[in-house]
Amino acid sequence: MAPADPLLLPVGTRYTPDDLTFYADPEHRSLDDALAEADLLVSCPHSGAAIPAELSEFLAPEFTRRLQFDFSDCSTAPVVRRWAQLDPRIVYVENPHPRMLRDPNRAEPADLYETLREAFARVRAAGAWNRVDLTGVDAIRPVTFSFFPLLREPADDAGLRRLAETFAEVAERGLGVYERTRDRLVDRMVELAFDKAGRTGEAVEFNTLSFHDTMNHTTTRDGAVNVERAPADRLPNVVALSNRGDHAGEPREDNPVSMDPAALRALAAAHRTGFAVTEPDAVALNQPYLGSQEIISAGARLRALGPRAAAAGVALGAVQAEFRREFLLGPALTAQLQAPGVDWPEPDPERVDQLARACQASWDAYRDRG
Repeated sequence: MAPADPLLLPVGTRYTPDDLTFYADPEHRSLDDALAEADLLVSCPHSGAAIPAELSEFLAPEFTRRLQFDFSDCSTAPVVRRWAQLDPRIVYVENPHPRMLRDPNRAEPADLYETLREAFARVRAAGAWNRVDLTGVDAIRPVTFSFFPLLREPADDAGLRRLAETFAEVAERGLGVYERTRDRLVDRMVELAFDKAGRTGEAVEFNTLSFHDTMNHTTTRDGAVNVERAPADRLPNVVALSNRGDHAGEPREDNPVSMDPAALRALAAAHRTGFAVTEPDAVALNQPYLGSQEIISAGARLRALGPRAAAAGVALGAVQAEFRREFLLGPALTAQLQAPGVDWPEPDPERVDQLARACQASWDAYRDRG
């Protein structure tokens, strides 16, 4: 396979919950042991990049490996896997499938066929390579965020139905396993938090963290990722933490937040400490993103437990972390991607380790905030 070709998973690849769940010292600790000690569940909904080979016939011929990886948050997986190795207080669940299969950080479509039909119609109306608004139908996108062709539009209705059916069938082997595993772990860890509070009489906290990255540059037709986004769309220098609130973490009008505002501000301060940054705006709140489906869903589930949690002394929260991809990659790999090309660089193990330790330090500082 040439470096330009999209990276494919073998036909029939199927995942189990154990394949997708990571925690410290699995040789000597069971998952039950890890859950008993952890107070943070980290999920990476966009970390997968390899495309199931069953979908290769539907890919647009212009789709290269660089576009494939640029369309995922593949820089997150090495960092969070390493963090999970180091930190006994987190459990990590990873989506092995790319967002092109169906984006788990979007609401699942009630009718995948109709959603795809509308998405293709909008792309066709906009014209090839042109900006298109896919709001409401972007659970599966025919184009990337740089509006590069991603999927071929089927020639007829029968082809579109086969595309939708294939995507749904293949998703159950990985993406579906991820979503069910993530939700089961949230439920188990919430109950463990209530159990601990009841046994010890102490205040207990449990949070979910949806972990992402986004590049502040988009891609040109020659593969160079070097077109700077509009200022309103740019990530801060390190990370944006989101709870669906305003720039201070407070609720926007009647919209509920997924994490207590004061807790979110403390988490931001802890990240400035953990990542050793002095400029306050290197870690921002709810800008440019408010946080999407994972924290919307988790926040609603946790808010429903509000009266019980208040009575038990349990604090529950869901937060999204969107790291600037250039920061995760580091200067050398970023420079490589800003030149024309079709490949994607391998992660730098030393930088991955540094970032993982900074994540651990950030959450330790948050826990120790007093």
